[in-house]
Amino acid sequence: MKAVAFDYARPRTVGGAIRLLSEKPDAKILAGGQTLGPMLNLRLAQPSLLVDITRIAELAEVEEAPDSVTLGATITHAAVEDGRVPDPARGLLQLVANGIAYRAVRTRGTIGGSLAHADPSADWLSCFTALEATVVIAGPFGRRYVPIMEFMRGALDTGLEHDELLVAIKVPKLSTRARYGYHKICRKTGEFAEAIGVAVDDPGLGIVRLVAGSTQGRPIVVDGIERLEAAADCIEAKLLAAGLGDDAYELSIHVAAVKRAIAGALAA
Repeated sequence: MKAVAFDYARPRTVGGAIRLLSEKPDAKILAGGQTLGPMLNLRLAQPSLLVDITRIAELAEVEEAPDSVTLGATITHAAVEDGRVPDPARGLLQLVANGIAYRAVRTRGTIGGSLAHADPSADWLSCFTALEATVVIAGPFGRRYVPIMEFMRGALDTGLEHDELLVAIKVPKLSTRARYGYHKICRKTGEFAEAIGVAVDDPGLGIVRLVAGSTQGRPIVVDGIERLEAAADCIEAKLLAAGLGDDAYELSIHVAAVKRAIAGALAA
């Protein structure tokens, strides 16, 4: 099967892209195309207009501040993996990028595209949730900054309006004392994860944060953890309390993923 007929535009500015999106409510944004391409060919997406944002220079920029790094939406997974952009999480972003699908996908796929698609199995959603990142969205009335847990409403559902564009992700910097772990469970390399675990422990900032990802919706933030060393003993109870107990297998693999992320952080 092939895609339905559509018009194609390649704007050079964020404003130009937003104008096109405003004029065509059913338009789709093309960045890396790793998800949209198959959806077009299967006719799961049938836009009248495809807006290619890969020539918008602003979307590939990096802005570094004393306490954060803002990464443009069209920065690829491979750019993060190769260390071509700063890693505010002191290596965690590189670790995550290295495990996304295959190198060919990482070379084309973008951070912004992954977040905008909002597949619960996607790596960046869980990673950026653990880092309490903020999504930067541009629209006809200016820009707004949305915490990532508010941005993702559910599986494949975000707070983006039809005339808005995800332009960047603002990631807080971890301190030099930070340690982290990341683990995902897949049936085979390159497939979407069945369960994701993220552990971030930063004594310098007073942060202990655990996240269980690849759920039926938004990643689950495990609350009430004061010491990472004692966290593994209470993970199952915490995930049960968060509503992950309907399926014994799902609970088991998510507990395992989070525990392995904790072990990775403790071994750092």
